[in-house]
Amino acid sequence: MPQGRLLARALPGSHVATVTLLAILLLLGVVVPVLNMVVREGSALHLPDYIIPLVGKYLCYAILALALDLVWGYCGVLSLGHGAFFALGGYAMGMYLMRQIGMRGVYRDPILPDFMVFLNWKALPWYWYGFDHFWFAVAMVVLVPGLLAAVFGFLAFRSRITGVYLSIITQAMTYALLLAFFRNDMGFGGNNGLTDFKELLGFNLQARGTKLALYFASLTALGLALLACRIIVATKLGRVMMAVRDAEPRVRFLGYSVTSVKLFAFVVSAVLAGIAGALYVPQIGIINPSEFSPGNSIEIAIWVAVGGRGTLLGPIVGALAVNGAKTYLSAAFPETWLFCLGSLFILVTLLLPRGVIGLFGQIKLARGGATLRKEERHA
Repeated sequence: MPQGRLLARALPGSHVATVTLLAILLLLGVVVPVLNMVVREGSALHLPDYIIPLVGKYLCYAILALALDLVWGYCGVLSLGHGAFFALGGYAMGMYLMRQIGMRGVYRDPILPDFMVFLNWKALPWYWYGFDHFWFAVAMVVLVPGLLAAVFGFLAFRSRITGVYLSIITQAMTYALLLAFFRNDMGFGGNNGLTDFKELLGFNLQARGTKLALYFASLTALGLALLACRIIVATKLGRVMMAVRDAEPRVRFLGYSVTSVKLFAFVVSAVLAGIAGALYVPQIGIINPSEFSPGNSIEIAIWVAVGGRGTLLGPIVGALAVNGAKTYLSAAFPETWLFCLGSLFILVTLLLPRGVIGLFGQIKLARGGATLRKEERHA
């Protein structure tokens, strides 16, 4: 059996690894609130309130990395535009949060957000209608990124655009959205974006209980996203996706619709990214056009590469590890963080092409080979 196939079997992307990760997430759901609410302040084990939304942000990034891994690691489509789907989901949630401010805004307008009053808007734009309802905002979180991915993906995959060319046009899409959302006349707050949120479903966003609830929501969403991706890749469709990744012409020759397979993975991935963005915004408290920055989308790919693409577990590990390092290094060594990030990507590409998780798979494969040789000598 080829070494690549053996290594794929050795990688910890199995049901056991999935169950283990879900157990760890369940443990985090218990430990973090206890350390925050039960352990008294001043103790070395106490978690300050500001840590809760920070960990929640990391969990949202983990969902985003998992979304990219589904389409890149399992379908071979490297998208450098997933930051756009993340930002669109965030803007959908931000629009709902802005509509909840009402008379508590600086200009005390019951309908128009503050930035519209400042810019002398006379009426609410039609595309803001419905965002005073939570269910409508949730629907838009799913539909807007999903529809954009469906249209964009259909046009790209039908034209058989692949490889670096596809990566470039996904990044061009993200940059175009960045320029559009920077415009004040678009009605999304311009370069300042949407901020000064007050409440979600009637609960104060600054309250400890609300922060914990959003943390639980992010943790639950990550667990459900992992289960959904595991189910997809374990089905016949998942095997066809991997076949498209490894030998697209052969899959097309066998009669499968490669366009449909890629489009399915791309749309599901975009929806997961939108959900991550929607959970991210109320915890961070702002959404602006910088989230569309092409650099952000490249950074998502780095998370997946560092953790190990095509493993489900790897992107989550990569997102948590890289962003944890970013938080520390950007504070301790702010001038060198970008150099550290670039160096990390180069080292992983050269020395760990399958990421951190792939390294464990190679160790497992080497041990298995040694055991097999030992048994052959004794035979």
